Amino acid sequence: MKRMKVNHGASTGRLNKRRYVTLRSRNGQFHIQLEKKVLWMMGGLALALLIIGVISVGWGDTYVRPWEVLRAIWGRSSDEYDFILYRLRFPRAVTGVLVGAALGIAGAVLQGIIRNPLASPDILGITGGASAAAVTFIAYGGAVLSFQWLPVAAVAGALIVSLLVYVLAWKDGVTPIRLVLVGIGLASAMSSVTTLMLVMSSSFTAGKAYIWLTGSVYGASWSNVYTMLIAIGVCTPLVLYFARSLNTQELGDDVATGLGVEVQRHRVILLLLSVILAGTAVAVAGAIGFVGLIAPHIARRLVGRSMGGLTLVSALVGGLLVYLADLLARTAFYPIDVPAGIFTAGVGAPFFLYLLLQRRNRH
Repeated sequence: MKRMKVNHGASTGRLNKRRYVTLRSRNGQFHIQLEKKVLWMMGGLALALLIIGVISVGWGDTYVRPWEVLRAIWGRSSDEYDFILYRLRFPRAVTGVLVGAALGIAGAVLQGIIRNPLASPDILGITGGASAAAVTFIAYGGAVLSFQWLPVAAVAGALIVSLLVYVLAWKDGVTPIRLVLVGIGLASAMSSVTTLMLVMSSSFTAGKAYIWLTGSVYGASWSNVYTMLIAIGVCTPLVLYFARSLNTQELGDDVATGLGVEVQRHRVILLLLSVILAGTAVAVAGAIGFVGLIAPHIARRLVGRSMGGLTLVSALVGGLLVYLADLLARTAFYPIDVPAGIFTAGVGAPFFLYLLLQRRNRH
């Protein structure tokens, strides 16, 4: 009987080795275990993104053939395409992918914290806070400060609203349902503040603010790329570090606490990480809506609920969604460049209604 148990344990270990890959830091303090299915899915999505990018970056006023785009990626392009690719199209494409990745990760984290698939940066007021702060800056701060301070204002607005949400939802700790209810209320309040700013500002300022509010990566520069890379590079490893805590929190606060998880402290840290990611994305590209809602759902269908793989696949799905939306925005109504947020909202609003109906039918 004892021999059977040993054999069973050994076979389980071999099965785990075949199914999982463990990534460890050099000192061994940080490690994450991913299913091989997740790695294959990530490779497939990254390849799809690369192929679509190489083909589509060449579209526009001046057509650039795909092999010329590949040569440019390797730093061997002909001089006639340098300005078009390196100064205009590459920064826009990479910014769109990184903005979508940040929103996808932020959405996955918020849905894990709140244990509700309807959670997203838009619904919890994070996007609303960033938008209200940015529009206020455009209307009143632009005359005093440089426009380069707009991202700082947007991230500050997101952080302030998130802090308010957390403080107002606190009552012997924070429960997911209170976070959602308070977040929805503050999102509505921020929408009112934004509308008030638009009504009180000049028509020129209002027009500029409307374009930003719709969400667009038009005119993106390499500085936007670096900003997004810093935010994603800092926050993503930390999210992966707390992935096991999020998996445990799905069992409920009492069970997670019993298993040794510091629920409230981890929840604050994860909320802060999602705010930084979403706030930076909104600061760079405006209020591109529904990506944080859609990307984690698609990722969950592809790789399941485990937060490690879900976070990484959500990033790739989000990047692909925003890139495709911007591609449509740039080419569908040419020569008019439509904000990408129109297309994400056009897909996201029906998807949100579908989720609501699906949850209602379950209950």
